[in-house]
Amino acid sequence: MLKQEYKVLSSIPKPFVKWAGGKRQLLPVITSHAPKKFERYFEPFLGGGAVFFHLLSQEKKAKWFISDLNSDLILSYVIVRDKVKDLISELEYHSANYFKNPSTYYYKVRESNPKRDIEKVSRLLFLNKTCFNGLYRVNSKGRFNVPLGKYINPNIVNGENLLAVSEVLQSKEISIKCQDFEDAIKNTSAGDFVYLDPPYQPVSATANFTSYTDSDFNYNDQKRLYAKFKALDKRGVKVLLSNSKSKEILRLFKEFSDGITEINANRFINSVSQRRTGHLELLIKNY
Repeated sequence: MLKQEYKVLSSIPKPFVKWAGGKRQLLPVITSHAPKKFERYFEPFLGGGAVFFHLLSQEKKAKWFISDLNSDLILSYVIVRDKVKDLISELEYHSANYFKNPSTYYYKVRESNPKRDIEKVSRLLFLNKTCFNGLYRVNSKGRFNVPLGKYINPNIVNGENLLAVSEVLQSKEISIKCQDFEDAIKNTSAGDFVYLDPPYQPVSATANFTSYTDSDFNYNDQKRLYAKFKALDKRGVKVLLSNSKSKEILRLFKEFSDGITEINANRFINSVSQRRTGHLELLIKNY
C-alpha cells in the first residue's frame, strides 16, 4: 500500500537514475544530430537513458532496443516497467528511515546485500539519490562504494516520474536486455539508427573512470567498438557515437573525421567543482 497518491504529471518521462556520463545537459546538440527517420533504434550503453527517453517523446514510429551490460541497471528498468507500485512503496520506506538518521541509514543500506529483485532495485535507486554526486561506482569485488552525499532534501521516491517511465516502458515496441554491445547490435540492418555512448576513453591518467560494472571498459574495448562502428557503416546502419576528445579516439576514427563534431560538456561527477566545466567531447557519425 502506497503512503500517498502519485499522478503522472508529464507524458514525457525523464531518467530515473543519475548515471556517470549522463546526457541530459547535451540533449539539444545530440538529438539535433540524430537522423530524422529510422525504423529501429538501438542503444547498447543505456545508462540513465536520457537520449532514449527524449527521442521516444518525439513520438517517432520505431522499434526500440535498449540494453546495458550492468545487470543491476537493467533490472531496475524491468522492475520499473513491471512492478512500479511495489518499488515506490519500498522507496517510501527508505525515504522515511533516511530522514530519521541520514548517515546511519545510508551506510546500513550501502552495506546490505538484498536477494529479492525489488529490494535490489530500491537499494540502487535509494543510493543513487543520496550518494555523493549520484555517482554509480563499484570496486573490484563489484560492491558499491560511494560515500554519502550532502543533500538537504533528496527526492528519494519521485513517484510521478517512475509512473511515467513505467507507462512508456510497457510498450510492446520496446525491448530491454542485459548484454554486451556487440550482441546488442548484431542484428541491425540498413535503415536502423544506433546511438553509442560507451564509458569514455580517459584523456589523462587521472581521468580514468570506467567502473560502471565490475569489468572495466578499456582501450581494447574501444578498438572493438570502432570495429563494430565500421561494420555497421558498411551495413548501411546510421551510427552516432559519443566519446572523449582523446588522441586515441581521434586516431581510431580518423577515417570518419568528416563526421566528427566537438562539443562542450560539463562533468558533474568530478569531486572538484572547478574541474567540472570546460571539457570537450566528440560526436562521431557516419551519415
